Amino acid sequence: MPEVRIEGYQHVYQALCNPHLKQSLYDAGAVIMADTLLTLHGEAHTRRRHLALRVFQRDFARHYERAVFPATVARTLGHFHGRNPLDLVAFGHSVTMNLTADFAGIDRSGDPEETDRLLRLVQKFGEGATMVHSTRDPAVLTSEVRLALDEYERDFLQPSLERRQRLLAEFARGNSPEDRLPRDMLTILLRNEDRLELSTDVLSREIAFYLQAGSHSTANATVHAVDELLRWCNGLPGRRQALETDPLFLQRAVHEALRLHPASPVAWRRAVTPLTLPSGVAVTPDDLLVLDLAAANADQTVFGPDSERFNPYRELPARRVQPFGLTFGLGVHNCLGRDLDAGLVAQSDTQSDDHQFGTVAALVRIVLCDLGAINEPDDPPQRDSDSVRGNWRRFPVRVRFPQP
Repeated sequence: MPEVRIEGYQHVYQALCNPHLKQSLYDAGAVIMADTLLTLHGEAHTRRRHLALRVFQRDFARHYERAVFPATVARTLGHFHGRNPLDLVAFGHSVTMNLTADFAGIDRSGDPEETDRLLRLVQKFGEGATMVHSTRDPAVLTSEVRLALDEYERDFLQPSLERRQRLLAEFARGNSPEDRLPRDMLTILLRNEDRLELSTDVLSREIAFYLQAGSHSTANATVHAVDELLRWCNGLPGRRQALETDPLFLQRAVHEALRLHPASPVAWRRAVTPLTLPSGVAVTPDDLLVLDLAAANADQTVFGPDSERFNPYRELPARRVQPFGLTFGLGVHNCLGRDLDAGLVAQSDTQSDDHQFGTVAALVRIVLCDLGAINEPDDPPQRDSDSVRGNWRRFPVRVRFPQP
């Protein structure tokens, strides 16, 4: 099939905002992604996205950062206590999986073995969703994902679904107030079943999509940010001190790392009808449009001559350019969890006491400032050889655990 590659920041920006281009990056991962929010287009996508926005509101992100996140990190640290060096990949995935499970609507008992089992399943969902970038045999990986889905549906989704159905029935009978209902995606979808006409399989994949998308990308972003910051500090006490004493600067540094490491280096789109892009390129539904997010985020005309280098002091040329570039996308498929992950972009008059920093910056601050993480010299980090996305398989750091 003909491939059209789009690289410049402005051209990628315009393509992401074009409502006549539909998502196609996850076609290969249909076993987990078929008919989920990210792959829908048009009216079906609009209806489901509007429901999702009932959960992903600004007050929701703020509540999670200030109330749910600290408790989740504390529990997870207890599970990892004494593991030194600490594998930041495993730790990050465990924290973010639990956070994601809360807003997806998957109940857990808190048992460490149960957490590890759900994490294993969610990581397999992530492999399936990013199958287009996997170096493994697609047939083997698809079979593994199907087995993981069966286990997740039986042991996690079904009990969570049944509890919410009971709560909704009590609410419908007037025996329970609305504020007793869970605020999560599973509850929202169940309350709107008649409007969405979701099959059991689609409902299962939709919740699995939230589980893997939230935990997989957030954990990877955290590890990339820690890596960039450890190399930037490189034994310079003044830089480390700046991160520890200025949370707004730390968030700015995290945004810079997010710019350099989008969750996916590319976005794929297909035209729903023949059209001509603003760049003058004509495309048809048979063309595959490859939007190079990594290249757009390193466009020197936007981010300066050192655009490929990590620079937390970077100045942006215009208000419409976000410090994290196009990492969270734009248009109808922009990431719903952007404010949850990245927080709000600080302005000149922002006060740190009342600011929303985002879970990535909050987690990086815990790792670098509270735990004092440093690289483990005898155990270097290892890249994930099963993917071309450049993520880490292991990232050992030496930390100082708080006293239990």
